[in-house]
Amino acid sequence: MQTNWKIGTLFGIPLFLDPLWFVILGLATLNFGVAYQEWGSTIAWSAGIVMALLLFGSVLLHELGHSLAARSQGIKVNSITLFLFGGIAAIEEESKTPGKAFQVAIAGPLVSIGLFFLLRLVAIFIPETNPLNVMVGDLARINLVVALFNLIPGLPLDGGQVLKAALWKVTGDRFQAVHWAARSGQILGYAAIALGFAVDFFTRELALGLWIAMIGWFGIRNANTYDRVTTLQETLLKIVASEVMTRDFRVVDADQSLRAFADAYLLDTATSQVYFAASDGRYRGMVAIDDLRLVERSEWETRTLQSIVHPLTEIATVTESTAIAEVINKLENEQLPRVTVLSPAGAVAGVIDRGDIVSAVAQKLNIPFTAVEIKRIKEEGSYPPGLQLGVIAKSTVN
Repeated sequence: MQTNWKIGTLFGIPLFLDPLWFVILGLATLNFGVAYQEWGSTIAWSAGIVMALLLFGSVLLHELGHSLAARSQGIKVNSITLFLFGGIAAIEEESKTPGKAFQVAIAGPLVSIGLFFLLRLVAIFIPETNPLNVMVGDLARINLVVALFNLIPGLPLDGGQVLKAALWKVTGDRFQAVHWAARSGQILGYAAIALGFAVDFFTRELALGLWIAMIGWFGIRNANTYDRVTTLQETLLKIVASEVMTRDFRVVDADQSLRAFADAYLLDTATSQVYFAASDGRYRGMVAIDDLRLVERSEWETRTLQSIVHPLTEIATVTESTAIAEVINKLENEQLPRVTVLSPAGAVAGVIDRGDIVSAVAQKLNIPFTAVEIKRIKEEGSYPPGLQLGVIAKSTVN
C-alpha cells in the first residue's frame, strides 16, 4: 500500500513525503533551535524550522541532480521521496555504460558540493554579526557533509554507485560489480552499527549512537536488497523460454467448422483455454475465443476456424532461446496474458504466462510458492507484490 504523500512535481518528477520524514524534520528543528538560543527563543525556533526545511531542500536538490542526469540519458525517473534518512530518487533502469552510470552517481554529490561553495560565497556578503551569516554558514557545511558522507564507497550510498561504475568498467561485468559494491555496503553498515554502540558506551550519547546504528542498519538492509535484486536479474538472463514454457494448449483442426469446434471444445471446461489451429501439418495460427463470439451463429456451420485464426506472424511470439527477462518485458510492455514460444522450425513449442515465469524463478532461487499461489497468479495475470518481476526485468535488459 502506498503510504507516501504526494506534495507536487519538480521538472515533471513527482515529489513524495514519507510520514516518518516529519520525525527527522522535528529533530532537525530541535537541534537548530537549541543551537541558536542565544538569539532569543522566538528567533531561535523560527530559524530552527527554516534551517530544517532548507536542509531538506538541499537533499531534494541532491536527488534532483541524480534524476536530471538520468533523464539526460533517456531514463525515466518515477519519483523523488524524502524520508527518515534523507531522500531517494526512484530511477527506473540502469545506465547503459559504466561511464553513464558514474555520471548519474556523481551528480548528486556534485550538486551538494556546488551548494557548499555557493553558500560560502553568499556568506561573505553577510555581516558576521547577522544571524543569517551563521545560518548560511551552517547550511554550507551541512551540504559538504552530505556530499562527503554520500561518497563513502558502499551501496546504497552514491559512493557505492561510483564504486560499482568503476568495478563495472574494470571487470566488464555489471552484476559482479553490484555484488562487490553491495558487499562493501554491508561491511560499512556493520561497522556503523558497531560505531554506534561504541559511541553510546564511551560517551553516553545514546541518541547519537542510536542514530549512527540506525544508519548502519538502513545501509545493510538496502545493500542486501541490491544484492538480491542483482541475483534475480542474473537469473532472469540465464533462464530461457524453453525452460519455462508449458504445453498447456490444444492443437485443433483448422478446417473444421466453428460449430464443430465449439461443440467439441468450448463446452468441455476441462480443456485448455489456448487453442492453435493447424492443417496439412502446418500451424495456421491462434484461435481467439472472443473472435468466435463476433461471428453470427447462423454462420458457424459454414465457416471454418481458418477464417478467424490469427497467423503466428501476427501474434506475440518469442523463440526458445529468448531470455526470460525479455519475455517478461514483452508481456508487460504489450499487456499480454501470455506469449507463444516458437521452435527453430517455426512451429508452436509452448506458451508462457506469468504463473509459468514465477514458478520457474521460484524453483531456481528456492522461493516458496505453492501450487495454489501459482494458479492464482495465472488467473489474475499479475506478479505477487513482493516479486516485482516487471520492474526488475525492465532494468535488466539494457
